[in-house]
Amino acid sequence: MLSKSQSSFIRSLHQKKYRQQHSAFLVEGAKSVQEVLLSDFHTELVVATEGFYKENVQLTDRQRTPVEIASVAELERVGTLESNNAALAVVRTKENRPLVAQAGEIALILDDIRDPGNLGTILRIADWYGVRKILCSDTTADVYNPKVISASKGSFTRVSWWYGDLTSFLETTVLPAQVSVYGAFLDGADVHTLPFGSGGYLVMGNESNGIRAEVGRFVTNRVTIPRYGDAESLNVGIATAVLLDNWRRSQPLHK
Repeated sequence: MLSKSQSSFIRSLHQKKYRQQHSAFLVEGAKSVQEVLLSDFHTELVVATEGFYKENVQLTDRQRTPVEIASVAELERVGTLESNNAALAVVRTKENRPLVAQAGEIALILDDIRDPGNLGTILRIADWYGVRKILCSDTTADVYNPKVISASKGSFTRVSWWYGDLTSFLETTVLPAQVSVYGAFLDGADVHTLPFGSGGYLVMGNESNGIRAEVGRFVTNRVTIPRYGDAESLNVGIATAVLLDNWRRSQPLHK
C-alpha cells in the first residue's frame, strides 16, 4: 500500500512545476511502463498491481527498481488515467541537451505545438519514421506531461528532444551549415512533387497560427499538402506523418 507521502508526491507530478522541481515524471499503463523499464531512462519507483509485478519482475529487477504493490483503485487515485489496471512509474527526466541533424538525417522542429495529445502523437509518428531528434520551442507543450507520455505509446523512450530558442538555434547552428529547412505552409510546394534532399530539418507550426515569422524566415523549402476535398485543415500530427512519409519515400532506399 502506498504511504500518504508517496501518494502526495506522485500526484504532484501531474503538474509541470513539480515535475521540474523534482526532475521526475509519470509513466502510466502496462505497455508504457514496460517500455520505460527497457529503456535508458532511470526509473525510481514502480507502483503496480500484483499481477503486473509477477508478469514483469525481470524488468523491474533489470534496474533494481523499487516496487510498491497497489490496487487498481489506488493506481487510478494517484495517476491521471481514468482506467489503469496495471502500473505506473516515477521516472527521472533527462538533461536538456542540444541536438543537431547529422548528414542524411532529418530532425523535427516544433514551433509552438501547444496540445499535449498532438505532441505525444508526433513523438509516436517520429518513432515510426525513424526520426530520432525533435527540437521544441519553449512554448511547445511539456514533453513530460502525462498526456504526452500516454499519447506517445512508449515512443518517448526512443526519441530525443531539446527545448530552447529556435531562432537562435537556426541562426547560429543551422544557417551556417547551409542545410535544408523544410516548413509546412499553405502556400508551399506540393509535397508529392517536391524533390526532398537526404536530410535537414522539418518545421511544424502551431495548430492555429502555423510557423511564426521569426522561425519561418529560416525555411528554405516551403511545402504543403494539397487539399482535394472540403476539410478546412489537417491535424498537425497527421500533417507531420504525411510530410515524413513523402520524405521517406523520396530517399534512395525507398525508390
